[in-house]
Amino acid sequence: MNEYLTFSPEQTEAIGEKLAAALSDRPSAFVALYGEMGVGKTAFVRGFCRFFGVDRVKSPTYTVVNEYSGSKTVIHMDLYRLRDEDDLISVGYDDYLARKGYLLCEWSEKIPGAIPDDAIRVRIERTDGETGRRITVENRPENP
Repeated sequence: MNEYLTFSPEQTEAIGEKLAAALSDRPSAFVALYGEMGVGKTAFVRGFCRFFGVDRVKSPTYTVVNEYSGSKTVIHMDLYRLRDEDDLISVGYDDYLARKGYLLCEWSEKIPGAIPDDAIRVRIERTDGETGRRITVENRPENP
């Protein structure tokens, strides 16, 4: 487990980019993101995607899934609006899991039984003030 403190969205993005670099030799990975609304999960994903050459990342809160093509494929899911596992299946979750690429899933706390055992878990919490964040990365690859 590694823990990072950030004090701006740009610093949070840099931690996402660092994780992407550490995963870049893998053909695929599941990154489960946890944290309350507005804590910086999408900023983390933005940094992750930037490593692979994707610069236009938006929260998929209303679309549920955004897919980005850069040097690697990144699938960004936001499960905030999902009610149950039937909704999860209806958005093609199993199909996305089976594909090569990186699946980053916001609001993973909504699907505890559907997260792969080898998932990398990223928890983002508010610390001091408006911009302080604690980012905890578990089950991480070496040296991210």
